[in-house]
Amino acid sequence: MTVVDPECVFPARMSGLPQALDFVAACCDQHAVSRDDALRLALIVEELFTNTVAHGHGGDCDALVRIALVVDAVQVALSYADAAPPFDPLSGVEQATAEMHADLDARPIGHVGIPLVVQMAASVHYRHADGLNRLQVILRRR
Repeated sequence: MTVVDPECVFPARMSGLPQALDFVAACCDQHAVSRDDALRLALIVEELFTNTVAHGHGGDCDALVRIALVVDAVQVALSYADAAPPFDPLSGVEQATAEMHADLDARPIGHVGIPLVVQMAASVHYRHADGLNRLQVILRRR
């Protein structure tokens, strides 16, 4: 069995996303996380990583993204940190969630990723500390 480092660092480049997802998959495999839970976690990491690159940095850059996972029998705790300008993705989640339920013609393009993350997670917390945006996402294992 290969032991996966519980934390990895990736450049904020879209070319780094497959490595980040490989890290998540390896950690899930190591801890016998179910396929459904692993897919939920991968979707969350993909959404956060893509938002960091596209919106936080405005494109690929050499700033770092830190991903850490702690897995136990009940949950998977994801710590996600980036060095993009301070931004609380949870600040507009209620409005974005309401927009998701509007008629298709009335919906703005996008704005569904973070509400989906929040709906999939048991809890999501944001803070800005030490120059980093930090998200703590807890997924209950099914």
